Amino acid sequence: MFNLDDFMIDFNNEFKVCDKCKGTNVNTLIPRLKKLDPDATIIKLTCISYCGPGRDYPFVFLNNKPILGDNEDDLIRRIKEVLDE
Repeated sequence: MFNLDDFMIDFNNEFKVCDKCKGTNVNTLIPRLKKLDPDATIIKLTCISYCGPGRDYPFVFLNNKPILGDNEDDLIRRIKEVLDE
């Protein structure tokens, strides 16, 4: 028999942030993401094609799943909830 745990790979989280969307301030968000998960990969992109919501609300893609907040504090709270699942 084999142990399934031997085949499990531990992946680091990946955050994608857009530096063009007006709803997201990458200068304050990226340090907070690094503090939230120091081992995560943070990719700053010029466009993620999420321009509609990104115009008014801060967002990140966490492991290719969009997370949107009413403000940056709300976004961080929602990210924590996803990471704790």
